[in-house]
Amino acid sequence: MEMNPYKNRFVLLFTVTLFVLLSVSGIAFSVYLFVVANTPYMYLLAVLFCLLSLVAGFFNIFASFLYYRSHFYYEYVKKISANVKPLKSFPTVAIAIPVYNEDINLVKRNLLRLKKINYPKDKVRFYVLDDSTLKENLDALSSFARKNGMRYLHRDNRSGFKAGALNNMLKQCKEDYLAIFDSDERLTNRNFLVDLLPYFKDSNISYIQTEKSNSGGSFFSDSVNLFDAFFFRFIQPARALDNTSIFSGSCGIIRRNALDRIGGFPEYVIEDTFFSFESDLHNYKSVYIPKIYAYGRPVTTFTALVKQQWRYNYGDTQFLSYFFKKRTKEFRHRSPLSNIDYMTHGFGLNYLSLILVLFTIVSILIVFSNLPFIHLTLRQALQTRSAGLDLELFGAFAFVLSLFVPVILTKIYFKSLSKGFMVFILNFSLAIVRTKAAFAAVLNRSPGMRWSKTAENNSHNLIYSLYNTRFELAFSAVLFGFGYLAIATHNISGGIWLGAYGFLYLAATVLIYKYG
Repeated sequence: MEMNPYKNRFVLLFTVTLFVLLSVSGIAFSVYLFVVANTPYMYLLAVLFCLLSLVAGFFNIFASFLYYRSHFYYEYVKKISANVKPLKSFPTVAIAIPVYNEDINLVKRNLLRLKKINYPKDKVRFYVLDDSTLKENLDALSSFARKNGMRYLHRDNRSGFKAGALNNMLKQCKEDYLAIFDSDERLTNRNFLVDLLPYFKDSNISYIQTEKSNSGGSFFSDSVNLFDAFFFRFIQPARALDNTSIFSGSCGIIRRNALDRIGGFPEYVIEDTFFSFESDLHNYKSVYIPKIYAYGRPVTTFTALVKQQWRYNYGDTQFLSYFFKKRTKEFRHRSPLSNIDYMTHGFGLNYLSLILVLFTIVSILIVFSNLPFIHLTLRQALQTRSAGLDLELFGAFAFVLSLFVPVILTKIYFKSLSKGFMVFILNFSLAIVRTKAAFAAVLNRSPGMRWSKTAENNSHNLIYSLYNTRFELAFSAVLFGFGYLAIATHNISGGIWLGAYGFLYLAATVLIYKYG
């Protein structure tokens, strides 16, 4: 097992306290707005800010709850692992590797690594599921698969995306279990099957999921990797206690007869989340193993990150609708935590995007309202006694705390302040893209993200950077403009507030220019 990420009980309680303090500070400022409001317009602003603060407060409190609960999962999984006995007989396993226009040499190297997996050769079969459209890739990969005794399956269309490719494979294989690896994942622990298959002794377990991570790379790619690290180190373990851990698409194993009973993979862009929910609906259990067996390719460009986050938020928004439509009567009577787990998962990236954008817009309205803040000149702002009287700083405290919470947590758990700052900046730079993805899902538009034709790995391309972040640039310009007006009317703290938001949204342009 991987080591428990918690150093001690003090660190655990300190983490919870930070989230609670962040929630309280935002809600407290919304209460202040009600106290000083004296017109219908000002009361409306207070209501809007209060609603947003309550949503943010709920997510922050629930996040602290997940952090606290995840501590106990590491002890729980040690106990269940101690009772797992080695395999006495070896069931048949299909290892599926979905491919779509990937670097052909990378795919070949990873397939050869997978072939060395520690398992009887007559009990395992490899399936290369190639949806590629590049003829040179098709020819090279089909020839490689045949030479290495692998089954090569190609489709002329991408109907159902990755789920469609997997469902197509299920029609042609009969193995007892299905293991999935993405084509960019490099197996580093050959005992993947012999370690995990014994957990299926419980016939009610439908899938086993392991921790996923990407290989180390640049400062940017390592910072991006923290998105997944927070999920797999804290959220997955906490949810596993409720039997709601997510099958994450790869680095996991699924029982074939459970998959058949569920009806295969739901054909959505994030089929793994939908499958996990269907497994729960069918009363199956799942196990999350916090151990890394393979490393994926690092996300090296901002464009690649944007496309990934678009797909995630498009799929999560679809899942919210799916969740409310598919819940059975029996499921509604399960633990309220199960329902909250799925709802917060579906709404999670929307919280980090849509709510963030709405907070920014409401902040503009608050700064230019007639709320009786004490407006200061620059000279007064530099005087500590006067600055302390400006009650707008109370709201700014919540903003500053939202910056330092991820920074402090990244330092505590991942030993890096700088990457914590980057994670904070990335959430703002991705906010508008994620919001657009959510609206695209609600409007049932194509899940594909429309992006400039310019080569995405071409960093320092100014035209590419400006064009693809035009919405972020426009929003930043509006914020800078209003920030200047606030300062010109001696509302120093309001101007700083809006200017800070402007720089954070402008980060999208800087990141795409620097990293491509």
